[in-house]
Amino acid sequence: MSNSDEDILYHLGITSKTYDFKKVLGDIKFVCTGGSVKRIENFAKCLLERLPINSPFGVQPKNLCQSDRFVMYKVGPVLCVNHGIGFGSLSIMLNEVFKLLRYAGCTDVTFFRVGTSGGIGMRFKRKSSSAGSPGGTLVITKTAVDGLLQESYEAVLKQYYYVVLVLGKSIRYPTVLNEAVSEELKKIAEELGFNVVTGKTLSANDFYEGEARLDGALCSYTEEEKMQFIQKAYALGVRNMEMEATCFAAMCLRAHFKAAVICVALLDRLKEDQLTTPPEELRQWEARPMEVVLQYICRHIDD
Repeated sequence: MSNSDEDILYHLGITSKTYDFKKVLGDIKFVCTGGSVKRIENFAKCLLERLPINSPFGVQPKNLCQSDRFVMYKVGPVLCVNHGIGFGSLSIMLNEVFKLLRYAGCTDVTFFRVGTSGGIGMRFKRKSSSAGSPGGTLVITKTAVDGLLQESYEAVLKQYYYVVLVLGKSIRYPTVLNEAVSEELKKIAEELGFNVVTGKTLSANDFYEGEARLDGALCSYTEEEKMQFIQKAYALGVRNMEMEATCFAAMCLRAHFKAAVICVALLDRLKEDQLTTPPEELRQWEARPMEVVLQYICRHIDD
């Protein structure tokens, strides 16, 4: 793009001439992303209310995207943008946001992925039950693995990778997340009284068969085979399943951004495939990762 006068960030609906990126976005220090449009919008509103920044009373965050594929809000030094579901839409968003940050001259930016997931090997307590640990356990990702649960060929490194098919070749990128940021998120979660664990995250390329569910329209395995797979994942240190962490970790590392993933586990996949938790309780659980990240940002906003 070095010979082009204008770069079109097509999926965000903006170009390098839409905004004066350095003026509008040059102070960005944090990027918060999650799948849901509504969840990211609500997070931006929460940031506007609680961050120590000056804003006129009654002002609402403005969506900077001019397409219907993503939403993006700026609140002080925080950029909030949704990524949709899965590697495809996430990688598109990250590519275009990385370029946007480059044009804006942003440095020392930390990325967070907040979301929901299926837990593995966790006990949940419903409001109507006194058994087990509190529901809505937070899982902070140490490293992300794919559905093959494969380690690298360099056995000494024990490194996991995100595999991309490029020009007819299979290319592997490490799925390394920032240990210091992750440790601080864990500390904050504990201070807030949330159940929290750290572990590996399995990132599947499909919600149903890819995550070993039995409740999809199509299923090519038995319940026994499902349980064997999930138990194998648990034995390898996997504590939750979702559809983005490998791509997120690998791309942020390639672009030299610090990154962390914190998701709430909504159920235990060793016990069930479908959610039975009441909607109001689910909403409370879904807010937990965002609250932890908000607290982190408040502590570092003046760094």
